[in-house]
Amino acid sequence: MSVLHFRYQAYDADGQIQTGQISAESEKEAVRQLQGRQLVPVKLASASTRRGLGRSKGGKIRPTDVLDFTNGLRTLVEARVPIDKALRLLAGITESEQMRTLVEALRKEVKEGQSLADAMELRPDVFSKMYINIIRAGEEGGIMHQLLPGLADFLETSTRNRQAILSAMIYPIVLVFTGIISVLLLLVFVIPQFAIMFEDAGTDIPTSAAFLLAMSDAIKQYGWLIPVLLIGMLAWWRWQDKDPQNRQRKDRFLLSTPILGQLLLYRECAVFSRTLGALLQAGVPLIRALRVSQEVVANTELTQSLKKVEEDVRSGTGLGAALEKTAVFPVLLHQLVAVGEETGRTGSILVKTAETFDQNVKNQMDRLVSALQPALILVLGIAVGGITITMLSAVFSMNAVQF
Repeated sequence: MSVLHFRYQAYDADGQIQTGQISAESEKEAVRQLQGRQLVPVKLASASTRRGLGRSKGGKIRPTDVLDFTNGLRTLVEARVPIDKALRLLAGITESEQMRTLVEALRKEVKEGQSLADAMELRPDVFSKMYINIIRAGEEGGIMHQLLPGLADFLETSTRNRQAILSAMIYPIVLVFTGIISVLLLLVFVIPQFAIMFEDAGTDIPTSAAFLLAMSDAIKQYGWLIPVLLIGMLAWWRWQDKDPQNRQRKDRFLLSTPILGQLLLYRECAVFSRTLGALLQAGVPLIRALRVSQEVVANTELTQSLKKVEEDVRSGTGLGAALEKTAVFPVLLHQLVAVGEETGRTGSILVKTAETFDQNVKNQMDRLVSALQPALILVLGIAVGGITITMLSAVFSMNAVQF
């Protein structure tokens, strides 16, 4: 069930009116949460339809902006600066205009009586559920200064891993586009010139050259269908995500593909382990941490497995045994989790496990890119060289016949 946001007015134990925002799965759940805080609600209104907090028309907030904000907040909180003052200082030194607008909006919500976590929930496109839950745990336990360093390290590691993967893929992508464009230019502009030579000479065209000439004519006449087909395939691939069953079928297929499947599995395991470990270290209960960790996993096939893990943990099964029972996750994950449960260090071991998975992904990406680069160069050379040799051989055979 999706989480809803409610604005409330309630009386505290001293008879003072309190206002703020609370997140719950239903209105009844919101009332129960308020009563658990020793508050008597007198007004409860949905805030889910409110305009997004701090949204700006100027552009999108980048992950690096969130990282800079977190590092700044970490420094100020460790210096025991109050949250509202820390947000005011951060708004003054933030370079990104979009992030500055967001920080100012956060400060406004905090000054109105909301917690920082509740204010952040209005921008789920910027702050993940893991981020919000760690902030909430820090506010409720008064240990924000202890949790923010780990959160900042988490974001920095995630940003670094994302940039490493993108950097590794730049050169192969450039090679692919260079090869495609080179072959298309040869077929569209160079090959037709040979057709004119054969017509002028009045000789028969060799079979291989005739095939290339036919391909050149087909591309010139129907080449516009290529981008249409590519766009159509991309649209169809994304359309699969709209239906839950189709998306799960697609995600299951991706996990079963050679090489790519293992990369995706290890990456998702790294995200899950780091999120769950960070939440457990922040003092978030295991069941709640598991529910949040499910939502940061992008692959729905793995999400369904994690739901079964949550059900087994609720029934009393250990986390390591529940992960092993799914027969989906790597052996390393549930073995280390089992060790963590025995030693009482599940959170820290999960964070270390995430680093191991990240390193495995990086190593596999490095090996894949190292093998892919010469393979692409070889394919490009064969394609261009094959076209060139085929047409030159046809020209030489034509000259030999004339001689």
